Amino acid sequence: MTQKRSYKQYPKEFKEEAVALVLEQGYSVPEAAKSLDIAANMLYRWKELHEQQIQGKVLVEDEREELKRLRKENKELRMEKEILKKASAFFAKEMK
Repeated sequence: MTQKRSYKQYPKEFKEEAVALVLEQGYSVPEAAKSLDIAANMLYRWKELHEQQIQGKVLVEDEREELKRLRKENKELRMEKEILKKASAFFAKEMK
């Protein structure tokens, strides 16, 4: 029988503090990873993601949620606009 592999989830604060060890405290990635008992490649990924967020290449969670909300709102407004357009065409015909 095969079992699903479960991966350990780390809180956002833990990831930020781990990256801060490297960027602000001067630790190397392998040193910081060893002291935190995590894999070095994981810390490299967190560091890369942090750098991309600073450069604006990756959306942070708040921006992603706002974008999702705005897309939904935009879709609703487009539908309302189409309905109003059809209604005005209908009433324009009725007036003649």
